[in-house]
Amino acid sequence: EEAGTTRDRQYGKSEWCGREFSIVDTGGWVVNSDDIFEEEIRKQVMLAVEEADIIMFVVDVMNGLTDLDLQVASILRRFKNPVIVVANKTDNGDLQYNAPEFYRLGLGNPYCISALSGSGTGDLLDAVIDKFKKESDESLEEDIPRFAVVGRPNAGKSSLINALIGEERNIVTEIAGTTRDSIYTRYNKFGFDFYLVDTAGIRKKAKVNEDLEYYSIVRSIRSIENADVCILMLDATRGVESQDLNIFSLIQKNSKGLVVVINKWDLIEDKTTQVIKEYENAIYSRFAPFVDFPIVFTSALTKQRILKVLEQAQETYKNRTAKIPTSRLNEEMLPLIEAYPPPTTKGKYIKIKYVTQLPNTKVPSFVFFANLPQYVKEPYKRFLENKMREKWDLKGTPINIYIRQK
Repeated sequence: EEAGTTRDRQYGKSEWCGREFSIVDTGGWVVNSDDIFEEEIRKQVMLAVEEADIIMFVVDVMNGLTDLDLQVASILRRFKNPVIVVANKTDNGDLQYNAPEFYRLGLGNPYCISALSGSGTGDLLDAVIDKFKKESDESLEEDIPRFAVVGRPNAGKSSLINALIGEERNIVTEIAGTTRDSIYTRYNKFGFDFYLVDTAGIRKKAKVNEDLEYYSIVRSIRSIENADVCILMLDATRGVESQDLNIFSLIQKNSKGLVVVINKWDLIEDKTTQVIKEYENAIYSRFAPFVDFPIVFTSALTKQRILKVLEQAQETYKNRTAKIPTSRLNEEMLPLIEAYPPPTTKGKYIKIKYVTQLPNTKVPSFVFFANLPQYVKEPYKRFLENKMREKWDLKGTPINIYIRQK
């Protein structure tokens, strides 16, 4: 119930009427406040508003219209993005008669909802979907992979992209992306052919000069959503920080392929095999339970091993689209399941009879048919996943395991 508890961003994926979109929740916005936290929140809100396709301005029906609402509305009216006024806490029918005063904000119809009971949210989501720009039919060739270079500020993203693209701009064809800012850059030399996602966002010097964690997250959301494989840049001199973990969890949520690149390796003096092993183990322990991804040690400055990064990204893309014949799956997995069956639950034996791969999925997805699927727990699914990764090369790509009724 306390105001001001959302200080950092909350991020989630949503789907309505077949359209998928991301929602970013910001901290409460206070204009001209002396509180240092609120100054930081103000920066974050301005940034989120600039990045968004649609802005939802949430007001409180119980409190009615406040001076603060009017101040925020006057700032929002300057943006070109569509703004939807959401009158929250309309928990009963009588409260909706308080909503018309929000017309004074000059931002159109207020939508009455109750976040507590969920009433009115369907109409609100319909309005959100209506305001999305129609997806433009851009001429991207479907079978060419899309790679995004992501990471916190100063990890060397721009250096890597410039090292790849160089000044020879003739190898680059720029296609304006579906989003306002995401531009696909076609890269085809040294035997590679792919699109780099959102290089514009990285090349365009950030409007934010501070090492602002929020900025890198919001910038990353778009890049990650539009990519097939994400190249996550880490700084060898700083190791894995919380910001890297946030970007990693975005990649996981979106089920994208992953290649981890340790940049600035030229600054590390001790490059023995033991040190490399220690680095790898430290990264795997922070990113667990998903540890089946390649790690490349590079220096964008000296261009050391930058083509290795592309090779690994191509390999990961190939693994993402891997198809394993059903006969092979059953041949390999069923004897293993027989030797290590799922633990019995409530005295019932669980038998897995058959396994197959689902067609037309974003990442490799496998269905195991069992007599009692509800009793197969998460640890056993992880065991199955690990065994599959041992037998087939699925490095860098997430995989889905489903247990279904036979």
